[in-house]
Amino acid sequence: MNIADTSLSGWAPAKVNLYLHVGPPKYNGRHDLDSLVVFADSRAADHLTAEAADTLTLEVTGPRAAAAGSVEDNLVLKAARALQTASGTRQGARLTLQKWLPVAAGIGGGSSDAAIALRLLTELWDIDPAHAAAVAPGLGGDVPVALSGQPALMRGEGERVTPQPALPPLAAILINPGIVCPTGPVFRAHDAAGGGAGFAEIDPFPAFEDAKSLARWLAEQRNDLEAPAIAMVPEIAETLAFLRAQPGLLLARMSGSGATCFALFEAIAFAERAMVVQRSDAARKHWWSAACSLGAAP
Repeated sequence: MNIADTSLSGWAPAKVNLYLHVGPPKYNGRHDLDSLVVFADSRAADHLTAEAADTLTLEVTGPRAAAAGSVEDNLVLKAARALQTASGTRQGARLTLQKWLPVAAGIGGGSSDAAIALRLLTELWDIDPAHAAAVAPGLGGDVPVALSGQPALMRGEGERVTPQPALPPLAAILINPGIVCPTGPVFRAHDAAGGGAGFAEIDPFPAFEDAKSLARWLAEQRNDLEAPAIAMVPEIAETLAFLRAQPGLLLARMSGSGATCFALFEAIAFAERAMVVQRSDAARKHWWSAACSLGAAP
């Protein structure tokens, strides 16, 4: 965050589910989850600025502004209003969101936007951070972990966040094939196929010496939403095939409910090479991609 008089700004990074185990649907229609979550650096992130103002407003700019939908439905504005209500403040803010991340993409862009809004406004309005923690679960399953900004285990319906600060940093590329993959239908397909049988949280959670040992362990895990997402968006399989053909690869997997996929590499140079190869390919140059480091939020 950068402080300049009454203006604050911060990054809202892509969230990556290194693994995602999903339980069966519960009485409320939601699911228990067990996932290891990390965040991209500023090379794969939205950016939010909050300035002191008498009223609460939001402007969305950037290449993904149109895809983000109406301002009234934006999670940044919903988070700000929820924080106002919870804290009882009458202060306002002029919010400007630069939208770079693809939407409905399995990388929690909207949730990350909401989380940075909560953090910035907590500071701008000088209110207790407990208010932000209290409203986060009601904004979406990924918001609590995004609010933490740390590598973490995300469990329950997303409200149980256990930081994993010792996780090694990871060199990666994120690629989205340019196809929206809505979360709801993917979960419903998972349920219809009888997914979630035998769900259990990983306990105890192991420690890792380096990125290679983490990648080897992750290869034994899975993303339970990958198969139903591929059935709906076959381009995900094409994306994974491209990633798995790259040199220096440690692991390739889909994140969240898709369609964004990630690959972990031995070094960032391999990720940057993969990005160059993808962007120079006429059939794939329209894909969104970002070579980045994965770990704590910037």
